[in-house]
Amino acid sequence: MNLIDGNEVAKVIVAELTEKVSALHNSKPCVNFVRVGDDPASISYVRKKEKTAREIGMESRLQVYPESITQSELLQKIDLLNSDSEVHGVLIQAPLPDHIDERIIFNRVLPRKDVDGFSSTNVGKVFQELDDAFVPCTPAGILELIKRTEIETTGKHVVVLGRSLIVGKPTGILFLAKDIPGNATVTFCHSQSSKVSEHTLKADILIAAIGKPLFVQPEMVKEGATVIDVGINRIPDLSKKSHFRLVGDVDFDSVAPKASFITPVPGGVGPMTVAMLMANTLKAFLLTLE
Repeated sequence: MNLIDGNEVAKVIVAELTEKVSALHNSKPCVNFVRVGDDPASISYVRKKEKTAREIGMESRLQVYPESITQSELLQKIDLLNSDSEVHGVLIQAPLPDHIDERIIFNRVLPRKDVDGFSSTNVGKVFQELDDAFVPCTPAGILELIKRTEIETTGKHVVVLGRSLIVGKPTGILFLAKDIPGNATVTFCHSQSSKVSEHTLKADILIAAIGKPLFVQPEMVKEGATVIDVGINRIPDLSKKSHFRLVGDVDFDSVAPKASFITPVPGGVGPMTVAMLMANTLKAFLLTLE
């Protein structure tokens, strides 16, 4: 079993981006974060992104709005960011309050500033394999891990557990692309799929993004498969009362002996998501220079 260390790969990418940004002379890439409400996880995620942006040498801005903000008001705030020439990337931190339609909000961000890659325009560009597409950060991170670990994808069978717009669907599409990494045969499984194990046992590369803690068990994994665990779940830590521990969608301890490569949780895909957001922000900046 070979551990795919997302922390280490992300550090390399951050170092590469730092060098590229330091070579810029007149201005620096600017990413603007928008957070609605005080969800602890959202606060933590945005702080991590801000810290990484500063480390690279990018400008980072943050607007925080109360959970009571209306959808119309939030759209107006996004319009201001769209028209601000000093802002190159706009990220709306999910989740948003229930009274706000996330799809409407994500689609309001100009495609050229949509560094999260969630707008319908960028989704379409990903399907068309266009160079100026902004790929959603977690799927981009998964593919970058595969690429830098030099795992073969051409002709391989990839099984994706999950069909979300943020991870599952775009990840599968990227593995279908006529590129490296890509050229794979892809199967999607989801909450309504039957006999899931019959599919996962055929996977050369298994992507677990289903949001169920420890869902993937060793009897579901083919010997020698690559296992990428996207899940991050809090479950009670029985060894410490009133404490929780983070686990993925894969039962790491029991699955790892069967895998040729596997990502841990935490420290696998998570750091890559932030690194690829920064890569998208630099890309957005460079596109303004063309």
